[in-house]
Amino acid sequence: MALKKTDIVFNIDEDGNITITVEGVKGQDCTKITQELEEAFGIVTDREFTSEYYQQAESDSLTIKLES
Repeated sequence: MALKKTDIVFNIDEDGNITITVEGVKGQDCTKITQELEEAFGIVTDREFTSEYYQQAESDSLTIKLES
């Protein structure tokens, strides 16, 4: 059984807003991965799901924009 790679990418814009992108996780597991980060960083102002979010759990991307 091969290990699956998961990436969590953080982008911070000039206004201090943070975008978190989870890559390599299918299904809703990406929201479990980012839950504590969301709580630590602030209020979630936008949430966008890729098509992988709607696939059965295994490998997904999720983008979350947080307001500082």
